[in-house]
Amino acid sequence: MPRSVRLVPMALACVLVLAPTACTGSGSGAGVRGTSGGAGLHDPYFPQAGNGGYDVSHYALTLAYDSHTLTGTATIAARATADLSSFHLDFKGMTVESLTVGGRNARWSRSGQELTVRPPSVLRKGGTFETTVRYSGAPGAITDPDGSEEGWLRTADGAVALGEPVGSMVWFPGNNHPSDKATYDIAITVPKGLQAVSNGELRAETTNTAGTRTTYRWRTAQPMATYLATVAIGHYDITRTTAGNGLPVYTAVDPQEAAASRKALARIPEIMEWEEYNFGPYPFSSTGAIVDRRGDAGYALETQNRPFFPGAPDTALLVHELAHQWFGDSVTPKTWRDMWLNEGFATYAEWLWSEDHGGDTAQESFDALYDGTYFDDPSESEAVWAFPPARPSSAAHISDSPVYERGAMVLHKIRRTVGDSRFYDIVQGWAAAHRHGNADTADFTAYVERMAPGKDFGGIWRDWLYGNGKPAHA
Repeated sequence: MPRSVRLVPMALACVLVLAPTACTGSGSGAGVRGTSGGAGLHDPYFPQAGNGGYDVSHYALTLAYDSHTLTGTATIAARATADLSSFHLDFKGMTVESLTVGGRNARWSRSGQELTVRPPSVLRKGGTFETTVRYSGAPGAITDPDGSEEGWLRTADGAVALGEPVGSMVWFPGNNHPSDKATYDIAITVPKGLQAVSNGELRAETTNTAGTRTTYRWRTAQPMATYLATVAIGHYDITRTTAGNGLPVYTAVDPQEAAASRKALARIPEIMEWEEYNFGPYPFSSTGAIVDRRGDAGYALETQNRPFFPGAPDTALLVHELAHQWFGDSVTPKTWRDMWLNEGFATYAEWLWSEDHGGDTAQESFDALYDGTYFDDPSESEAVWAFPPARPSSAAHISDSPVYERGAMVLHKIRRTVGDSRFYDIVQGWAAAHRHGNADTADFTAYVERMAPGKDFGGIWRDWLYGNGKPAHA
């Protein structure tokens, strides 16, 4: 992710969305014993994000969109990691109409972003269970600590869902933390004439007999973090091609952005070939892009399979977001503290692309940052040293320059220490070792040290990764 870029409830009579007092649906829950799964996973920057006591394996989302309102059914398959008498889902706004666990009505209550579920019988540790939530309303946006917007964002002719870091909870309930990845089936029904694009593969497109509504069914077979899930609704020019190795390339472009996007998007097969050569086998079943008119989003985002762009991207931005498919989407951080493992790698991918395509070398980019000439604005040059990449100063700063540019500088220091051959072994090995999984900074530093025995990384970790201020020597 580069930096800056109400329906009436039907099934329940008592629904409280934002009030902290409980509203209970049907289901007795009598005799339930066990413990609460707990709200929040104590993430260093978003402590309420995610929930304890279970691990999600699959989301099946059935959505109907009309005039900026949404009717949804979310069926969530999960495994209990403790004996649960209750558990939480992250879900903000909209109206819960009914909720079942294992096909039986369950009691539930809401407080802020927490939807607390009390199943009719205890969920035993190690057992699997299925929760179905029916809901409706007008999903909204969330203002992040850094002032940017995420969640359900209106576009000129529809909407786009962008979830980093916690915005997915405004359009579907779930375990909203990067440490819990799952597969997805997403079906979106829209008025005839609109299109709906999501992650993974388009499995079916059907129009009702009246010819008034079209349903698009998407499947994501590889694990995906909630913040990477997307739905884009609007009018798009759709292009289906393949990369040189047969990898499907699916792009959806707002017609008003088509001409400006054409040249850069045509390079996706070339970029993918270059990134596979450098980073190892592509971890997903298709690639592509979504380009829409959402300039006020202020950012692109590495939504899985096909990144989102709020306007025509240039080649460097495509390189950055597609590199995230390895670093961020496949190898996903354990907590939001580890954002530099996403952004440092994606920024360094830009430097490497430039180096291989007649632009500045990675060393020249490194030197310009250290010397203060990389940015035109002196304040931006100073901001690189505001905090260490591995310790952002707060949630408002996890997308700041130290995470991106200084994160890339850490990688370049590693490259200079081990040499090119071993460096690319480390990069490709890291992507392979944690493919479709989660990792943190400690995992990364330990991996680098194992891959380059006898090399001293102490100064890099101390001064560049964890150190405050500008290191004394480049």
